[in-house]
Amino acid sequence: MRFDLTDLRLFLNVLEAGTITGGAESTHMTLASASERIRGMEDTLGSPLLLRDRRGVQLTPAGRTLAHHARLVLLQVDRMQGDLGDYGMGLKGHVRVLCNTSALSEHLPEVLSGFLTTHPGISVDLEERTSHEIVDAVRNSLCDIGVVSDAADLEGLEVFPFREDPLSVVVPRDHPLAHRSRVFLVDLVDCAFVGLAEGSALQEHVSHHARRLGKRLHYRLRLRSFESICRMVGLGIGVGIVPQAVAARCSRSARVKRIALADPWAVRNLVLCVRRLDQLPAHAQQMVQHVLGPRPGT
Repeated sequence: MRFDLTDLRLFLNVLEAGTITGGAESTHMTLASASERIRGMEDTLGSPLLLRDRRGVQLTPAGRTLAHHARLVLLQVDRMQGDLGDYGMGLKGHVRVLCNTSALSEHLPEVLSGFLTTHPGISVDLEERTSHEIVDAVRNSLCDIGVVSDAADLEGLEVFPFREDPLSVVVPRDHPLAHRSRVFLVDLVDCAFVGLAEGSALQEHVSHHARRLGKRLHYRLRLRSFESICRMVGLGIGVGIVPQAVAARCSRSARVKRIALADPWAVRNLVLCVRRLDQLPAHAQQMVQHVLGPRPGT
């Protein structure tokens, strides 16, 4: 039985994407090539690895066993590359980071730019996901590092404080709620909203809590940045929910009123999570140390 590293990476990418098409794209491979490789793996094993239907793929018992060992093999390869990287002149390591919307837009770009500047041999794959998707990916070794809200289920992971990240409401300055110092989501559910584009981790987080109230938020406009949300709110299009840091920065330029969001789920902290810090490749450990900054006693 011979599976090469490309086979293993493709298989895990298919598992993560839920479809062979998505796995092929993540592996930078054509669908035909990916399908042929998967069939070749199954023929070599003599047993199906995936159950295929119109909705995607599901693992067979053999597929679950392969996925477990594939993660261990690729993790060990990444660790080896990191440990040996200093002996070469080329790329010394690759780190995959998943983060939520706020971390991606507000907190990680500057700190990662500093890391990449001082570590030219390391590349980073940074992708936005919802916090619950991220912790599942960390548990299953589908990424090295996760940056999530501390409201996520972090049981079994190593967790490190990263940033405070409470949410705020922004409203036009002449809005009926503009005189309030704090509001709850239930006070807003009948308002027109300006939000992030569909698929945003933060927007899904807010919509989830609206659904728990038995409500569906009405979006008049969806945009791709928090700053654009604040500008449109200032022009009277609707109300928005953004990280407090964004609301404070944009309140004057966008002419919006910032109001504290008083729901307990809006009082958030961002944390960095990993399966086991001492089991990460050396280059991923270096990134964790850089992102967290100097720790007490170091």
